[in-house]
Amino acid sequence: MGDLDPAAVSTALTGADVFFVLIGAILVFAMHGGFAFLEVGTVRRKNQVNALVKILVDFSISTITYFFIGYMVAYGTTFFMSAAILSGNAPGPDGVAFASSGLDLVKFFFLATFAAAIPAIISGGIAERAKFWPQAMATAVIVGLIYPFFEGMVWGGNYGLQDFMEANFGAQFHDFAGSVVVHAVGGWIALGAVLVLGPRLGRYKPGQSSAQGIPPSNIPWLAMGSWMLCIGWFGFNVMTAGSLEGVSGLVALNSLMAMVGGVMAAVIAGRNDPGFVHNGALAGLVAVCAGSDVMHPIGSLITGGVAGALFVITFQLAQNRWKIDDVLGVWPLHGICGAWGGIACGIFGLEALGGLGGVTLAAQFVGTVIGAGYALVLGYALYGALNATIGIRMSPEDEERGADLSIHSISAYPEEDLTSRS
Repeated sequence: MGDLDPAAVSTALTGADVFFVLIGAILVFAMHGGFAFLEVGTVRRKNQVNALVKILVDFSISTITYFFIGYMVAYGTTFFMSAAILSGNAPGPDGVAFASSGLDLVKFFFLATFAAAIPAIISGGIAERAKFWPQAMATAVIVGLIYPFFEGMVWGGNYGLQDFMEANFGAQFHDFAGSVVVHAVGGWIALGAVLVLGPRLGRYKPGQSSAQGIPPSNIPWLAMGSWMLCIGWFGFNVMTAGSLEGVSGLVALNSLMAMVGGVMAAVIAGRNDPGFVHNGALAGLVAVCAGSDVMHPIGSLITGGVAGALFVITFQLAQNRWKIDDVLGVWPLHGICGAWGGIACGIFGLEALGGLGGVTLAAQFVGTVIGAGYALVLGYALYGALNATIGIRMSPEDEERGADLSIHSISAYPEEDLTSRS
């Protein structure tokens, strides 16, 4: 057998990395179908079409905005050059170089699916009463500016945040797959949006201590959304490595353990409620993102279990005691559990607790607080500004009629509607 050609080997390895990252991007892209069906199964029948359309349009706006603005804000890279340069087949100006075989392009695709998760998260919180185009405008601002600014500080090394963390707290802020960068940021922006919008009509009656019950419209759709998200999450976490050389089975096992920990805690704390059970799996996965590459599997199981219980408890408190009408519970699920995941990384990632080390609790706590506070303040400011200028809430008549007919002029069951009229 002759000697292998080093150039051919390098090309093959790069091609393998392209395929690896591309599969990860496709899996995370599929998660957006999970976001859609989770919302479809939770909202009332008169708002199901809106949920489906909103997620797909938000994804499209997110991709365009991230391509032209957001990616540049986060990483300083633009795509305003020839396809030959972008695909790595020709050198770029001023030393700009893209990886061969289009590896950097599929990495953009992968990161764009992360960015698009932010408005998908927010969508569930503001469901059933938000106007369509003002939310689309908010999506463009969030994915073009708000999210990538923080993404760049944590993952791109921008503005000295990580240097500050290391100098003052013994380690950089560690968020491997986005418990804070993606999920907590999305969840805390959503809280700001929900507070500006206010509750749905009839959700809280004067003199009543708890919310007026609005049951999920379709448990099977809700469950399918959860399953799609769970499966795609292994692309979200594992393929964050970005290459075959960097991939780790520890991330896969930790993700699995956190997921089942979230399920078991939610089934107990939620007293067998199917909505809590299926969201409990997601709570565990949200929480493990940050430390999935450094935790011990037992630490991940505990992290997921705490997240599952946290979701059930904070969802009930928000809906009933604090009267925050967050339809899908995205603040408890992504905001609270994402923040817990950022902090948990600084606990169960420590070598003393079986982790790989390289993290400190202080850095994780401070980084998490910065991320959550940043998102809440800017989320509230953005939606407050939109509300004060163009309005973001549907009229009472349109809300009562439902977003499907009011915005899209068709319901989820048009044949049934025709039969009822005859």
